[in-house]
Amino acid sequence: MSRDERIDAYIARQANFARPILEHLRAAVHAACPSCEETLKWSAPTFMYGKEQLAMMAAFKAHATFGFWKGSLVVGENDRQTSAMGQFGRLTSVADLPDDETLHTLIRKAMALTDAGVKPARAKHPKPPIAVPDDLRAALDAESKASATFDAFPPGARRDYLEWITEAKQAATRDKRIAQAVEWMAEGKKRNWKYEKC
Repeated sequence: MSRDERIDAYIARQANFARPILEHLRAAVHAACPSCEETLKWSAPTFMYGKEQLAMMAAFKAHATFGFWKGSLVVGENDRQTSAMGQFGRLTSVADLPDDETLHTLIRKAMALTDAGVKPARAKHPKPPIAVPDDLRAALDAESKASATFDAFPPGARRDYLEWITEAKQAATRDKRIAQAVEWMAEGKKRNWKYEKC
């Protein structure tokens, strides 16, 4: 069992209500996963299994939290997840946690997911499309190579140019950016072409 003195110090400086919760969680993780290692990530106690994060706990002024790195894959979706980070909501006492058998089962499930190479689910947050401003469209239409390049770009490459142009604060800056964009696109270049690997 690998314990980190920084976790001892973290728990010791928490509020009276939080210390028993954190100690209970720590003991439960080590009981179910004797090979886990402790560390601090984002200034919070984190349990590592192999080279991956297994779970994390934290304490705040009025509550503590506990969550699995593969969250919803371990416990499913629930309403408590929206009340605080982690999957168990705002913990104010050990009684807010599942019983030890359930907690150990969940920890072993998280371990099994890691052993199987399952990656955590990540929600995608697609950006809404940006309309092509009339002044840019007119400039592109006047230069067929630039227009063809822009229209053939993937959405992210088009967005790079559109954001750069529409974020200009002054009309003169916007006009310069449009002229530069058309020149680069006529050469087949993306907005950040200088940083692309050859």
